[in-house]
Amino acid sequence: MNILLRFQAHAKEGFSVLLMQKKEAYKILTKEQERFWKRILIVDDNVDITVTFKTAIEDNNNTALTKKIEVHTSNNPVMALSEFKPNFYDLLLVDINMPHMNGFQLSERILAIDINVRICFMSSAEINRKALREIYPSLSLGCFMKKPMTMDYLLERIRLELD
Repeated sequence: MNILLRFQAHAKEGFSVLLMQKKEAYKILTKEQERFWKRILIVDDNVDITVTFKTAIEDNNNTALTKKIEVHTSNNPVMALSEFKPNFYDLLLVDINMPHMNGFQLSERILAIDINVRICFMSSAEINRKALREIYPSLSLGCFMKKPMTMDYLLERIRLELD
């Protein structure tokens, strides 16, 4: 009988320790989730662009007054589409001129998966919005950024789109 009571007491301690560990793990997970305000995906075939934009956004995260943005990048639109997670990203920055799939084609396919994601198009070339509306009638062309751009402009435009 004495052995059984010791076993029960030990089992309760073990159960309590397990509950405490789960509670601490939940706190860590919650802090990790709160760490970032929004998530963005940058898709551009130019590695220099994705690295530069990601660095600028992450450096801006280090200021105490800003809401933090988690940045993901892809240099291949086909891979970006195959790895895209619905209801994960808040904003996509998509280059228009890319090999294998242009930014409009990528955006159409992504919007078929996740209707809630916002998309900002980027290009160094001028675009004819009227012609684009005829070719891609389902796409909203509200956000367009002309490259090259200053990092201040990039950060301000991202904030405007995410607020």
